[in-house]
Amino acid sequence: MARERRPAEELSIEELESLLARKKLEARDERLRQFRRSGRALKLRSEPSLPSHIQEVQTIPGANGDEPDEEIPRERRSAVRSSFNKVLLGIEIVAVIALAFILFNGAGALRTLNQEVADAIGGGVPTPTPLIKAVVLPSGHTPPDSPGGAKPNEAEIPENLRPLVQSLPAVAIPTPGPEQARNIYIPAIWNASAPVVQGDGWEQLKRGVGQHVGSVNPGDVGNLVLSAHNDIFGELFRDLDKLKPGDEILVSTATREYTYRVTGLRIVEPTEVEVMESTNRPTITLISCYPYLKDTQRIVVFGELVGG
Repeated sequence: MARERRPAEELSIEELESLLARKKLEARDERLRQFRRSGRALKLRSEPSLPSHIQEVQTIPGANGDEPDEEIPRERRSAVRSSFNKVLLGIEIVAVIALAFILFNGAGALRTLNQEVADAIGGGVPTPTPLIKAVVLPSGHTPPDSPGGAKPNEAEIPENLRPLVQSLPAVAIPTPGPEQARNIYIPAIWNASAPVVQGDGWEQLKRGVGQHVGSVNPGDVGNLVLSAHNDIFGELFRDLDKLKPGDEILVSTATREYTYRVTGLRIVEPTEVEVMESTNRPTITLISCYPYLKDTQRIVVFGELVGG
């Protein structure tokens, strides 16, 4: 038999509290059912129970049109969770591989940078400077009795190549090392040795025989190119035309002396720079202006290292 409904003013405080609690519970259940129908909530295995004094006024299950909720199968939840864990594991593996790749590349770049710095401060193995391609042969100048006296002869440079020569950077003169040429002695034409300096420009040839920058050191495989004047600054190479095949050329470094033997002689034009090209054996090339006091050509003496 249904409970008799009484006016609100006749209800006790406990009955009013129970009625208010039941209304709140019904509203919460309705929101929960909406969430479940839309897939935004799962059904709990058990609903929390109300206090004993509230249970008296709770409606009978199903009296408010409650519909039974369908619980998501446990197997489906487990499959979804397993797939999600596999995706996370794959992401972690890819991240670890990427981090290892970055660290490996970073270590290689650091080693390369350290090696470059060591080479820059002199810690690396020095490499030979390639022979610079010249436009004209060294030691060229105007005769000392010409108007204006002896000076570099720019007229020897072909007109079409003068802009190129003017655009070339200045060649840095290297600091002499223990394996570079220090002195040269030619017994057939000299009574004493002459000093060898690095570089064969106008200023260098004032001080002695000049070694072309980029040519090899004495005794090394390649072409050792030395130049000097024939009618100014000591006339060191004035008598090159008196040399014959078999004559010796002695070149000294800070540690030892090397002997070259003359193999030939040529008179060439100032532009025949191929005589300075490198060779596949230890050779020497001596260059000076020619003829004496005219200086319109070059005399070139070739030699090979004895025992080389």
